[in-house]
Amino acid sequence: MPNVPAWPAGVTVRDMMLTDVEAVELLEQRLFPIDAWPTQMFLDELAQVDTRRYLVAEVEGAIVAYAGLMCIQPIADVQTIAVIPEFEGKGIGSALLTELVEEARRRQAADVLLEVREDNPRAQALYRRFGFEQIHVRRRYYRDGADALIMQLHLNQSRNEGTAL
Repeated sequence: MPNVPAWPAGVTVRDMMLTDVEAVELLEQRLFPIDAWPTQMFLDELAQVDTRRYLVAEVEGAIVAYAGLMCIQPIADVQTIAVIPEFEGKGIGSALLTELVEEARRRQAADVLLEVREDNPRAQALYRRFGFEQIHVRRRYYRDGADALIMQLHLNQSRNEGTAL
């Protein structure tokens, strides 16, 4: 896993708040029109502070990315990670993933799991740079019929360096 990076220039990251849900939901609809989470799902996730952590990344006060983690020992699960296309390739996704993995460590998780679309090689490459390995395929997991690759990171083996997307 990469060392904690400096956030990309001009980007601020903070914990997601209830007042962010409307803006995040608009991004969710834009980025995942078929599989978008409903507003209530974000509200429910934010209410579970003992087992969840959600972040937003902002540029000039506008949310450009968000991510979330659920941790119920011994497993942490990346619930979501999204960067708007205009800001892809600037290291925001890598920085958010770094923070989620570090949060899993703080919560003493042994492993981090996630699902990624089989037709999203960019995200798969990011996860592999962090040391995630594919362990399973969930056939037709997404509403459009796409498969989900289940990937796992063993935290006691995750000290390799990643690079920004």
